[in-house]
Amino acid sequence: MEYTHFFAVDLGATSGRTILGSLGEGKMELRELTRFPNHIIETGGHFFWDIYALYNEIINGLKVVAKEGITIQSIGIDTWGVDFVFIGKDGGLLRNPYCYRDPHTVGAMEEYFTHIPKDKVYDITGIQFMNFNSLFQLATLRRNGCSALEAADKILFIPDALSYMLTGKMVTEYTIASTSQILNPRTKKFEKELLDVVGVKEKQWGRFVFPGEPIGTLTEEIQKMTGLGAVPVIAVAGHDTASAVAAVPAQNEKFAYLSSGTWSLMGIEVKDAIINQKSYSMNFTNEGGVEGTTRFLKNICGMWLLERCRKEWDATQNYSYPELIEAALAVPAFRSLINPDAPCFANPSSMIEAIRHYCQETNQPVPETYGEITRCIFDSLALRYKQVFGYLQDMAPFEIEKLHIIGGGSKNNQLNQFTCNAVGVPVVAGPSEGTAIGNIMLQAKANGLVKDIAEMRQLISTSIETVQFTPEQPEAWEEAYQKYLSVYREDI
Repeated sequence: MEYTHFFAVDLGATSGRTILGSLGEGKMELRELTRFPNHIIETGGHFFWDIYALYNEIINGLKVVAKEGITIQSIGIDTWGVDFVFIGKDGGLLRNPYCYRDPHTVGAMEEYFTHIPKDKVYDITGIQFMNFNSLFQLATLRRNGCSALEAADKILFIPDALSYMLTGKMVTEYTIASTSQILNPRTKKFEKELLDVVGVKEKQWGRFVFPGEPIGTLTEEIQKMTGLGAVPVIAVAGHDTASAVAAVPAQNEKFAYLSSGTWSLMGIEVKDAIINQKSYSMNFTNEGGVEGTTRFLKNICGMWLLERCRKEWDATQNYSYPELIEAALAVPAFRSLINPDAPCFANPSSMIEAIRHYCQETNQPVPETYGEITRCIFDSLALRYKQVFGYLQDMAPFEIEKLHIIGGGSKNNQLNQFTCNAVGVPVVAGPSEGTAIGNIMLQAKANGLVKDIAEMRQLISTSIETVQFTPEQPEAWEEAYQKYLSVYREDI
């Protein structure tokens, strides 16, 4: 069988990968080529990303392809959102980019709202408020007299900066730009009024491109370094969540998605942004998707709760996931429930004690054993998903018929079944490698192998195995939801 090969770079906040995607006879296959850590550098009281190390890892991945004699059609890069790189007038990078975890943006939002009110910023952008959004990072750097910002000729988001290092061409990709809280989703352009406050001009950003558009080809320097030819670099959905949602194997538009992992994102795909008083009060966000769509979604805590508990248990006993699930199923359901997004769970010194404290404060039985704690987490996550799913149903311009679960959490069949029981609609779980698949498929679209997102999703659905779930015990779960609402708190 003849395959057409594509090279995907998928960079997360803790690690990155280079992946070979191969298409042939209506099927797609993935192979991980390299995996590497993404280190945060702490120096001078600030946190930075090592952009040169990431660039070097991409080069290493390309060398593997060349060594194996594989002909790749193109390269695509996706990363986390909001962070950016400053480029000088001579085309050089002015410094390593700040990391969104840097605490220098604490209080930045409140200061910005003295210039433009909070509700107006939301009305313009439709983006949920987080102090590390690009808008507030720029405001902080301007206020602190950042020399790199003052000297910057261009500003590039992380995937665009890496594409620039590979091609010498500067672009601003739509989906990554949409995470910044500077973009107006109605016009799909940067909003001058927001930029004026931080003293940045629209011309300081690269040429605007959308997923599937070409950026340029590998520079002669990189061709010599890797042994490859003038391979094109394609703008995929540069924001990793946008690439992941592009990989949802949906049959029609009437679906919601849950990108499930350490953190979860639940949302719908719509033609026009949903910006109103309700979405503002619920802190929903409107981010750019493929083919001009908008991803209307909300961030939700995910397996962070259990991962932190496991780390604590590891000090005395290393429990596997199957052991935890078995223990959870052996204890009574809905005995103790929490709001997974309560502030006390953001980054506590002990997650186990934080869960126990929440239950104590809400006059519930305090979970003691690892089985009781795990069951509390699973039940509560499923019910929180039901809560957010209900908000989506209220605001969606269509009836939601199905929930697609993608990402690493899609492999957790027990939580998937609980989620299905809670939301009350069929659930389809998979793919777990959504981000890489979306990246590859957008390259395939750029190369004319698929014509649109509907065809992409059809090919994905025939290439990967999904697991189907149907709702069970509706009355028990509705009763549990009422109990969840009675103990739901945002002030613990």
